[in-house]
Amino acid sequence: METTKKILMTAVFGFNLLCGLQAQDLHFSQFFNSPLTTNPANTGFIPDVDYRLGAHFRNQFPSILAAPYKTLSIFADGQLMRDRFENGWLGVGAVLLNDQAGTGSLRSTKIYGSLAYHQMLGSGSLLSAGFNLGWVNKRVDLSKLTFPDQFNGIFFDGSLGTGVTLTNTSVSYFDMQVGLNYAYFPNEDLYLNAGYSIHHVNRPRETFFSEAADSTRIAMRHIGFINALYKLNDRVILNPNAYYTIQAKASALMVGMNANYNLSGDGDKQLIAGLYYRSGDAIIPMIGFEIKKLRFTFSYDATTSSLRNFNGSQGAQEFNLIKQGFYNETNSSTRQVVCPKF
Repeated sequence: METTKKILMTAVFGFNLLCGLQAQDLHFSQFFNSPLTTNPANTGFIPDVDYRLGAHFRNQFPSILAAPYKTLSIFADGQLMRDRFENGWLGVGAVLLNDQAGTGSLRSTKIYGSLAYHQMLGSGSLLSAGFNLGWVNKRVDLSKLTFPDQFNGIFFDGSLGTGVTLTNTSVSYFDMQVGLNYAYFPNEDLYLNAGYSIHHVNRPRETFFSEAADSTRIAMRHIGFINALYKLNDRVILNPNAYYTIQAKASALMVGMNANYNLSGDGDKQLIAGLYYRSGDAIIPMIGFEIKKLRFTFSYDATTSSLRNFNGSQGAQEFNLIKQGFYNETNSSTRQVVCPKF
C-alpha cells in the first residue's frame, strides 16, 4: 500500500510540474545565505568587505522520488567605485541556478546579472536599490514522464497513450527582479536590516502548451525579510531573522535565529548553529563553521506537514559555502565597521 501511495505521489508531482506549479519558484531554506536570489538589492550589500563568492545546493524529497529535486546555485558579487561616490558604491554580481525536478522530467537553468547602488545616510544607516536581468530556460523530457491516464490499475505504463500533448519541450524567456534594502547600525554591537523585492516584474510567459491564455504568464512574486545582528559578548553574536514570500496563492513564512560562537580570540574561527521554522511545513536546524571568512553551513528540513506521511519527515538538505574578502587587504584597516564583529 505504501508503494502505491508513492507511485501516485510521483505521478501527481510529474503532472503538476507541467500543468500549473508556476507559483513554486526555486527557494532555499537558508534564504539569508542566498542573497542575490532573495533580493537583487543585496548585490554588493557587503559594507564590511569587498567581494563575496558562494555556492548553494538543495536536495529535496529524497524519500518520495527515485531522483530527488536538486537545486544548485553559484553566485558572485562585489563592490565597485567606492572612491567615485561620496559615501556610496555600486554593487555588481551574477548568479547561476540549475534545478532538476524528479527523474529528469523538468530541468531549468537561470542566469542573472545584478546591479545595485548603495548610499550611506550619515554614519549609521544605509539605503540600497537594485535590479537584475536574466535568461531562463526550462525543458522537459517526455520519455521520462507518466500521466494519470497511463495508470493501468496496478502501475503506470509509459507505453500506453496519453491525452497530454506539448507544443514545445523547451521554453526560454527573459526575467527581471527589483528590490530595496535598508540597514541601521547605531553602534558596533547592533545591526538591523530589512528588504523588499518583486520578482518576475515583466511577468514572462512560461508554458509547454499553447501561449494563447494569459494564465501562462508567471505571477509576480513578493519577498520581504528582516534581519538583525546583536553582539551579546566577546563570544556570541545573535542573528534572528524572518522571511515572507507570496506568489499567486502560494505563500511561505520562515522565522528563526542562528548564532556565531567565537572559538578564537580574533574571531577567525567560529561555530555556527541555528533553528528555523517554516510555517505549516518544516522545522529546520542548521549547523556550520567559519574559518577566516570562509563559511560552511548545513541545514535539514524536518517535515511537520501531512507530507511526512509519505517522506517520513525527511524534507530537504541544504549545503552552503560562502567566501568573503578584500581586493586589497589594506582596505580592511580603513573600512568602517558596520556589522558586529569579534
